[in-house]
Amino acid sequence: MPRAGLDRSAVVDLALAAVDAGGPTGFADLTLSAVAARAGVAVPSLYKHVPGLPTLRREVALVCIEQVGDALRAARADHDGADLLPAMARAMRSFARRWPGRYGAVQGAAWVHDPDAQAVREASVRVVAELVDAVAALGVPDDRRIDAVRAVRASVHGFVVLELDGGFGMPDDVDASFDFLVAGLVGGLERLATNAPA
Repeated sequence: MPRAGLDRSAVVDLALAAVDAGGPTGFADLTLSAVAARAGVAVPSLYKHVPGLPTLRREVALVCIEQVGDALRAARADHDGADLLPAMARAMRSFARRWPGRYGAVQGAAWVHDPDAQAVREASVRVVAELVDAVAALGVPDDRRIDAVRAVRASVHGFVVLELDGGFGMPDDVDASFDFLVAGLVGGLERLATNAPA
């Protein structure tokens, strides 16, 4: 039986549910047929609400990127100074562990050259700005902040992907390993700040 009250927002919500159900590959595996099945309609019925899968993927990505931004801003509300970056790193990891498919939607550069993805790009810039503020709080000079953000993103993302894929098989505490990683990042960035030319 077709779902009553189906509209664009409901289609995006159903797509998010499909992404959630798919685990780490949920976003990559998102299809209109999966959303239609959840809606109880045929695929052509979705075209009344979204013009196609690329639009739906953009809208899902936008929601997910905004959610990551919300998580980083929540970390900022409770932390500052040298505590801000570790709090944001923990927030990113927590988001990825809770919503691995949505975390997947946040990654990648498919939107850079998509003329219809302006809102996605703007949301991504806001997320990066949060991280820029976190490295700035460690004293990283202006001309190295993007380098620092890239290092943080690459490190946290690498850890998260390995964790989600079950790549940490040793019995040692994974949380302790994550804290070790973040402490190393903070320490390195603080040394960079200390050694920056006056």
